Amino acid sequence: MKYFIVTFVLFFVFSCQKKQKPSYAKVNSQVNSNHPGKSIMEKKCYVCHNPSASHDNRIAPPMIAIKKHYISSTTTKEEFTKEMQNWIQNPTIDRAKMKGAVRRFGIMPKQYYSKEDIKEIAEYMFEYEIEKPIWFDKHYNKKRGNGEGMGKHQQGNNFKNLPYDERGLKYALTTKAVLGKNLMGKIQKEGTLAALKFCNIKAHPLTDSMSVMYKATIKRISDKPRNPKNLSNLEESSYINIFKEKINSAKDSKPIVIESTNNVKVYYPIKTNSMCIQCHGNKISDIKTNVLAQIDKLYPKDMATGYSTNQLRGIWSITFKK
Repeated sequence: MKYFIVTFVLFFVFSCQKKQKPSYAKVNSQVNSNHPGKSIMEKKCYVCHNPSASHDNRIAPPMIAIKKHYISSTTTKEEFTKEMQNWIQNPTIDRAKMKGAVRRFGIMPKQYYSKEDIKEIAEYMFEYEIEKPIWFDKHYNKKRGNGEGMGKHQQGNNFKNLPYDERGLKYALTTKAVLGKNLMGKIQKEGTLAALKFCNIKAHPLTDSMSVMYKATIKRISDKPRNPKNLSNLEESSYINIFKEKINSAKDSKPIVIESTNNVKVYYPIKTNSMCIQCHGNKISDIKTNVLAQIDKLYPKDMATGYSTNQLRGIWSITFKK
């Protein structure tokens, strides 16, 4: 009789535990800032999926929303990685799991990321808490009716305590996210031609506004600029050549840091992606005739065409006080 009671109690306990399984895979509660997937995600994914975007102004779902949709209590890391590989390499309506996001934002442009990069991003997303927007928990719970947040929102503007290379990189990436968000929004709503006009009028003012916010000088420069104001000088061109060599040899392009008595300069590469090619690609095969005509009109001295994906388009130049 005693054996029967013990067996029944154990069965009851384990049955209850099984029913109380969480609605998503268990994750490490710590944010691993050293994981390579975090860095890749911030540099490549946050252009569109930035957690700092407001609910109404976002141009794509945040990464935490993707995690919520793709990872359940039974999902393995291998399954999630495979799903990410399949989607990123060939995004189609039939493969989409986030139908609402597709209806609102359209199909994500095909991204030419290496399988290793996607694997690192997927591993980081699967195993660790990731950054989420302030509005996300309320939005998600309203949509789903339950569930706890999976990540802790991190305020992204307090960078002064970071090492100089990381600080400069943060300034560059947040500025890139602001420009990318607005640019992608224009492309989605009005097309490439409208995005080109936006760049002509708004790119410099937006970059300047980020400079004011961070009390830094933030510039995009190139040895083949579209706007002559962005032409690199001799010293800057030498750094551009360094980054070109690193990219051509598939080496990691870490920021270059130059310190003076009072100031710090940080340089970081600007690489082309599929969105860039619509205005910076091959004049015959990539750029539409009406877009090319507008480029010639707005930028008669344009040098910024002929690129393919994952090439160096220029560099960020970030200057701030020590």
